[in-house]
Amino acid sequence: MDSKDAVIEHFRDTKALLEGHFILSSGLHSPKYLQCAVALQDSRDAAAFGRAIRAKLGDAEFDTVASPAIGGLVIGFAVAQALGVRFIWTEREDGVMTLRRGFRVKEGERILVVEDVITTGGSTRECIAALERHGAKIIAAASIIDRSDGTADVGVPWITLASLDVPSFTVENCPMCARGEVAFKPGSRSKAK
Repeated sequence: MDSKDAVIEHFRDTKALLEGHFILSSGLHSPKYLQCAVALQDSRDAAAFGRAIRAKLGDAEFDTVASPAIGGLVIGFAVAQALGVRFIWTEREDGVMTLRRGFRVKEGERILVVEDVITTGGSTRECIAALERHGAKIIAAASIIDRSDGTADVGVPWITLASLDVPSFTVENCPMCARGEVAFKPGSRSKAK
């Protein structure tokens, strides 16, 4: 996974890059969807992505890697393993991203936040805010794919393995909806309403 092309090729080869009409976790609609769970299902691939992110971080030092559940869990763990540090995650409780499951952070603990795909940066920012409420110091963020082509703002320095310019639309401005195409939320059997 030493180049953007290799990353995208892996997503295509594993059939993790889907085309159609999709509802993203951000609520936006898109003609492409990246199914990172499929791209990372082989532990050797996940480890390779983790090492690639580790290599792009240079000499930066971290105490912990954290990810927002559920999308960032596999790659977050792989990066933590490559760095030789602990791994924790945040998850939504009553709609608010929070630390649960007995996870604690120390005041000033240096954390890298890792996601699989960043579209708007919303989940990453929520994860960062949850950790900062507990006194953590977020040093940087990382992702396998940047769907925003560099326009997302996560609030801290951010590295990515591959950047894509994939359009996303609000429901009101979605050309696929305007054509009457049914939108699907990947991982769900239900159609959008």
